[in-house]
Amino acid sequence: MQHSPKIASTALRVAALVVAAGGAVPLFAHHSPAAFDQTREIRLEGTVTRFAYNNPHTYLTIDVVSADGRVISQEIEAGPISTMQPLGMTRDSLRVGDRVTVRAVPRRAGSGTVLGLDATKGDGTVVPLFLAASVRPTGTALATSMAGTWRPLHAGFSALNRAVPQMPLTERGRAELAASRRANATTHSDCIPAGAPQLMLVPVASHVTVNERTVVFDIDWLDAQRIVYLEATHPADLEPSLHGHSIGHWEDDVLVVDTIGFAPHAEGIGFGMPSSASKHLVERFALEADRQHLRYEVTVEDPVYLTEPYRQSALWVFDPDLAPSGVPCDLDVARRYLREAEAE
Repeated sequence: MQHSPKIASTALRVAALVVAAGGAVPLFAHHSPAAFDQTREIRLEGTVTRFAYNNPHTYLTIDVVSADGRVISQEIEAGPISTMQPLGMTRDSLRVGDRVTVRAVPRRAGSGTVLGLDATKGDGTVVPLFLAASVRPTGTALATSMAGTWRPLHAGFSALNRAVPQMPLTERGRAELAASRRANATTHSDCIPAGAPQLMLVPVASHVTVNERTVVFDIDWLDAQRIVYLEATHPADLEPSLHGHSIGHWEDDVLVVDTIGFAPHAEGIGFGMPSSASKHLVERFALEADRQHLRYEVTVEDPVYLTEPYRQSALWVFDPDLAPSGVPCDLDVARRYLREAEAE
């Protein structure tokens, strides 16, 4: 079934960036980059006292001995399981009692939860805590069609993040993007995924099921699912929904998808860029000659926010051994930062 939760008006938010060691990297977070000192990277040595394995955030707590000998309990925020699991994080990656050295970005406030990049255990094992801190090795399995489990490569996700401020925006588009960049959270704080194209570029397990009449995309990000109806037409009485109504056809071995009927969404394009009910997507999915990659091409039209179409191409890698996280979005965890920000 295609999901279509209501888009809350309070969900007009911005996807955050964190700059560490001189580079900007996109973060699945619910807060502004102003929350962290983007110019500093710190190292924390301590003993694990808690490891909470959650979506859309994981939390790690370690006891650190300060210079004056006091034991300080330090909480560290890590990425969602959906993005960390493909990089090697599991429920057993960190256990209470493990000695670790954590690379992190500190809060500007000087205390409180910091953003973790990675954790090195006593035996030298490095546990990724952040989307761009590690890269999952590419396997050798070959696909025979676009059916199966794929993982969008991080490069496409980053490219969209960089492109959003440079898109051909209308006056309203510029104003709403600027407003969202001043806010504290993304729609993820309501367990609502960003729309496509961002949704189709998240580097998580994306399973494709090809049937005679449909192609189904199950994306391991906030329980997202898209259904493409083959050799069909858009109904005249189409009810707007989160992911719209998708119809598709085959051009030889290339799947071409046309989607309309979107509900207005605070991050319908992604990374703080909204979309309107006029949003229109045309996507192409083509198996590459190496049979290890699927080329994803998208054209986005939205006259309310874009003066001309935006186009992007990206690659997915075939990853048949990658299983979905199976961890649903925890609304309390998702909204946690908002409560902390209000307290500050």
